[in-house]
Amino acid sequence: MVVTGTFEPMSLEEMDRAIRVLPARSQSLVVNTLADLLKLDPSLDLGERAPNGLQGDLSIRGAGFGKTLVLLNGMRLNDAQSGHHNLDIPVPLDSVERVEVLRGSGSTMYGADAVGGVINIITQPPPVTEFRLRTAFGSDGINQQRAALGIAGRRVSEQVSFSRDFSSGFRPGRDYRNLQFASVTRLATDFGNGSINLAYMDHPFGADQFYGNFNSWEDTKTWFAGVQQAVGAKTTASFAFRRHSDLFVLYRDRPEVFTNHHADESYQAAVRRREEMSTSTTLYYGVEGLHESIASNNLGAHARSRAAAYAAADFRALKRFSLTLSAREEIYRNFSAAFTPTVAGGVWVSPQWKLRASTSRAFRIPSYTDLYYHDPGNVGSPTLRPESAWTYETGFDWVPSARLRGGLTLFERREHDGIDSYALDTFRHPHLGFQL
Repeated sequence: MVVTGTFEPMSLEEMDRAIRVLPARSQSLVVNTLADLLKLDPSLDLGERAPNGLQGDLSIRGAGFGKTLVLLNGMRLNDAQSGHHNLDIPVPLDSVERVEVLRGSGSTMYGADAVGGVINIITQPPPVTEFRLRTAFGSDGINQQRAALGIAGRRVSEQVSFSRDFSSGFRPGRDYRNLQFASVTRLATDFGNGSINLAYMDHPFGADQFYGNFNSWEDTKTWFAGVQQAVGAKTTASFAFRRHSDLFVLYRDRPEVFTNHHADESYQAAVRRREEMSTSTTLYYGVEGLHESIASNNLGAHARSRAAAYAAADFRALKRFSLTLSAREEIYRNFSAAFTPTVAGGVWVSPQWKLRASTSRAFRIPSYTDLYYHDPGNVGSPTLRPESAWTYETGFDWVPSARLRGGLTLFERREHDGIDSYALDTFRHPHLGFQL
């Protein structure tokens, strides 16, 4: 299994970090939504307010919902307005080939928000031409349809997918509708392999009792467009656009009392390069840029930009020892900066047993809700500092065969300048734990 939870895809056995792969395509008959797939990893805490991933918050290793970074083919999906929208993932499950879960800090590779961990959703057209159709009906007015057409070609592969999920709700005020469309294109060009991802999601739902004793209603929409292109064998460039809108009505039967409408956009670009310095040493480096903006009747109109550069040196020796030294410098708001280094290493003590350890730093920039939200019970603070955390972990992997794996990880995370859900306070505290 080759995964991309590092600077360069490599086999799972070579990883010095705690990573798990959740295959989606082979599980398509037994999982109904992407939320069902994420539940297969016990290290992921998915807090759902209703079935089928209606609105969920994802936590890894006890970190808050805003401290897990969500990626689509390595491109950010996290929402600048609120971490509650990070799982508004526009691609249907049929477009997903696998989900990679990086447990622990990932800011050195991917920047802000990767405090507890990272999930990377990988889309891929099927290897053969096929058409899939699925429908379901059930109690509570459940009405579901999924369809996907995949065309496999030598130079161009394409998949178009659609998902529709309706329900009148398991109780009054909990009805929902979820529509998703996606196009995934893979290109083999003279420059190298490329991809184009287009996706859209419309998700209105009854939010009765979600945010207090109110019969609320909400509608979120997501648009996403991403392009990736290899330039030769060593360089990859990517660009993505994401737009998210959130219409929230506190009293569904009296929308004139309190209604918020937020719309945020983000543009991101990255160039990554690999240099093989010797047979045992590889250098990775790159630059990234991100621009975010929001227009909201409650939060106001704001914009911010970030830029980052990173470098990593990976050493391998005797097919037994591995060491990665990496660092990232990210510049944001008024030229403030966050430095996030990582040191990770491993050693195979036998053909079946590997010991590994790592130390890393991560950070999270406050969302626009943290900074500017206000209502009768909450007031944001525009002067909030970014959260930061150091994570220390050690563990081992047991690989007795190609079909069987096991592992244990012990970790400690020390957070600083933590922010509560609506920016009312800051705190410092450690997290300790273990994972099987």
